[in-house]
Amino acid sequence: MKEKIRIILVEDNVRYRAVVDLALRQDAGLQLCDQFGTAEIALRSLREASGKKLPDVILLDLRLPGIDGLQAIPEFLSAAPDTKIIVLTQSDSEADVLKAISLGASGYLLKSATVSEIIEGIRTVVAGGASLDPGVARFILKTLKARLPKTGEQPLLTERQIEILKLLGEGMVKKEIADHLKISYGTVDDHVTNIYQKLGVRNAPAAVGKAHTLGLLRGENKT
Repeated sequence: MKEKIRIILVEDNVRYRAVVDLALRQDAGLQLCDQFGTAEIALRSLREASGKKLPDVILLDLRLPGIDGLQAIPEFLSAAPDTKIIVLTQSDSEADVLKAISLGASGYLLKSATVSEIIEGIRTVVAGGASLDPGVARFILKTLKARLPKTGEQPLLTERQIEILKLLGEGMVKKEIADHLKISYGTVDDHVTNIYQKLGVRNAPAAVGKAHTLGLLRGENKT
């Protein structure tokens, strides 16, 4: 029997915690293991979980009492390196988006997201993709282009790697990219690994943001 995706929720609003809890119960493949009102308590629980299975996904609010969500992201990744973090917040601030993905968040969803969007986002990041609110994705892929440095430097990434990175930024997972480009899954996996290594990042949103900052997504590539 396939194991359920284990999730913890870090959210100080009790009513919204109840909403998310109810939403996740609608999918038999998901399990909300714990809920916490502060990042400090959640971190303590992870660090004391000796011998216990760590969560697959952390749903993390940004506006928390004590340590806020942005400060907590690197702490969570240190305590549970293989756990994916999805920011689930009311904030659509460009600064918050960029900071969260640069710190290692695998997804960024707004609290206006539907139940199906939250569930799909969880499954997407577990499968290795990026879960982004549509408005956040448009910001990352388009708005940042206005800030690109106008240099003639050779790009760090090959045309194929840039093509794959754009598809990751659109929310595709590796298997979907392989099917779309008509190449093997292993080839896509190798490219993604090389992209992350070259850019010094650990996930797709951070890679897309870094590539934009470096001016690597300046033009469109030919298929």
